[in-house]
Amino acid sequence: MPSTLIVTPTYNERDNLPRFVEQVRGAMPNADIMIVDDASPDGTGDLADQLAARDPKVRVMHRAGKLGLGTAYLEAFAWGLKNGFDRFFEMDADLSHDERFLPDFVRALDAGADVVIGSRNIPGGGVEGWGVGRHALSKGGSLYSRTILGVPIRDLTSGYKAFSRRALLEIDLRTVRSNGYSFQIEMTYRAAQRGMKIVEVPIVFVDRRVGHSKMSRKIFAEAIAVVWRLRADAIRGKL
Repeated sequence: MPSTLIVTPTYNERDNLPRFVEQVRGAMPNADIMIVDDASPDGTGDLADQLAARDPKVRVMHRAGKLGLGTAYLEAFAWGLKNGFDRFFEMDADLSHDERFLPDFVRALDAGADVVIGSRNIPGGGVEGWGVGRHALSKGGSLYSRTILGVPIRDLTSGYKAFSRRALLEIDLRTVRSNGYSFQIEMTYRAAQRGMKIVEVPIVFVDRRVGHSKMSRKIFAEAIAVVWRLRADAIRGKL
């Protein structure tokens, strides 16, 4: 079976992490889980070490501070490529990404997909627990990005994703520049520009019940600017 690395960046997720690990290990018992903790002041990193001590399939990467979502994934993906993993998943540790959809990702990869996106914006997908403003922000951001970049992906901002080893090698992680909300857009756009097969599978995103969202207007504004930079780079052949 293809070796699989499921990556989850953490910052103050102590209350959610044990349940996250339990649920993911139940859904994909042969996968490895990489927890990338950005020096969480609530002790998430210490708890991650305890979980790893009890389970050899759980690994922990400690970082010196809050360095951002994108760099957390890039460091973990680079480690996974170096250590021979075949498939790479992105999941949030806040339990918003339901593990029951993981088999759908696996089936899409088995069928030849290079990138699988858990989509809230296709039939069967949706969101639970958001207000009107958050819905408008997410759907508007995805529509805006899709229009500017000229790609058919319905959910460009989804953070529930899977990549084949081939996709990450083609993307060339050293060239990825986005770090926040826009990281998801850039990774998918780079894959599309390189002719990777991208498949969306429906998911139901459930808003976190414990802790606080990391989303902010600053992060959203960064995504708007990045979309134009990506489009310009693609036109100039520099992507």
